[in-house]
Amino acid sequence: MEKQHNLMTDSYQLDHRARQQPGADWLTGKEAAEYLRVKTRTLLLWARQGKVKGHKLSGVKRHVWRFRQAELDASLEMPSVRPEGTEQ
Repeated sequence: MEKQHNLMTDSYQLDHRARQQPGADWLTGKEAAEYLRVKTRTLLLWARQGKVKGHKLSGVKRHVWRFRQAELDASLEMPSVRPEGTEQ
């Protein structure tokens, strides 16, 4: 059991260090929701609807989502309403 705990701790430390490096801007659904200050359910709904860019990882019954902070920032900058006089 001790060995498994060490592996989990080592994995966490590696993941934590990777997040601190420049360019390592991948966020879990929970982290991305906290970043946007919305509920996780809302963020995942937006991802399924294409309102925010999300990346699905493998899964048969459930999908695991990851988000890039830069893509979340870009989705915040997009206008939510098309300006008058512009055609689609």
